Amino acid sequence: MSQESIVPAEVVETAEIPEPGAVTIVVPTFNEAANVRQLLRQITEAVPARLPCEVVFVDDSTDDTPEVIEKAAQDCPFPVTVLHREEPVGGLGGAVVEGLKAATSDWIVVMDGDCQHPPSLVPDLVATGERANAGLVVASRYIKGGSRAGLAGSYRVFVSRGATWLTKALFPRRLHGISDPMSGFFAIRRSAVTAEVLQPLGYKILLELAVRSRPRRVTEVPFVFQDRFAGESKSTAQEGFRFLRHLAGLRTASPVARMVGFGLIGLTGFLPNLVGLWALTATGMHYVPAEILANQLGVAWNFLLIEHLLFRERRRHRRWWDRAGRFALLANADLVLRIPLIAVFVHQFHLGVLSATALALVTTFVLRYAGTEALVYLPRRGREKPVRDGRTARRAV
Repeated sequence: MSQESIVPAEVVETAEIPEPGAVTIVVPTFNEAANVRQLLRQITEAVPARLPCEVVFVDDSTDDTPEVIEKAAQDCPFPVTVLHREEPVGGLGGAVVEGLKAATSDWIVVMDGDCQHPPSLVPDLVATGERANAGLVVASRYIKGGSRAGLAGSYRVFVSRGATWLTKALFPRRLHGISDPMSGFFAIRRSAVTAEVLQPLGYKILLELAVRSRPRRVTEVPFVFQDRFAGESKSTAQEGFRFLRHLAGLRTASPVARMVGFGLIGLTGFLPNLVGLWALTATGMHYVPAEILANQLGVAWNFLLIEHLLFRERRRHRRWWDRAGRFALLANADLVLRIPLIAVFVHQFHLGVLSATALALVTTFVLRYAGTEALVYLPRRGREKPVRDGRTARRAV
């Protein structure tokens, strides 16, 4: 049985918020100037005076959202801070991580800036976490009392449900007891999260938290997803691809899973290799140089997939041309090494040709994977890992 403890939502009963209590509300924003004034008004009305509160906006906007926040904050009875990032590293998830680092309260509530997450639920999220002694409280659309009514159109409903099913299928243990891993509305204890281990990509930060540093005790409360107050959804096809890349990175985080992924990507490289060989020989080129050139297509294909799916977080250790050159050398060395290995297995160990070939393939695969990880993607010895802070400007309002 897993050591992680899940508290059913039905067990949690309504009660007063335990004292003392404090909450930092983290709101990532991207061009939400039309919504932030309404959001701050709702927070002011929803959060009782006995619950110490601060609001931290982490802003990646290209419009006047920071200025609108500053003006609206003048009417707020709680501190409001704007962290404006000139470089939106990690997308919305990266913005949330910046907010987690800046939070000063015991509890952190993460919510969107478009008013689709009701601030009236903030006290209940904190109270539920205190009563259940939980480290994470998820506001769920998919338990009794919750609703996804604010999702506009059947397409977004289909995408949301499909993404939920896919993530729960890929991470059945880590997401056990979380009915809505796609939720962007949740409360987490500051002591339960280590922001440095997070590697967000895109807007599904709860998934990142649950997989990389999930607290042992988790509970849920229902919520009704509201209609957007103003503006348009930031969900695009590009964000969908980023989400899939994020899933692949999370799923291949362990060494064994990464090696399996490396092998599967290598198998897909046969397709561009064969296509290139067919195209080159069709022009009259001899099959030997054609195969050498076509193999480079497979190498390039494999490099692109490995870059984006397996070693995304390690690309910063070397420049792309350095990584590409090293990867190409290792991939071509694999071909040069395989033939002598087959000869050794046949003549020295008296294996059959097929057995020797299979063993040589396995041997060169393991060596190629180890070499790729060690020579292409590990940090250079004696050099500190570069840190990108996204050039964040902090303004207390």
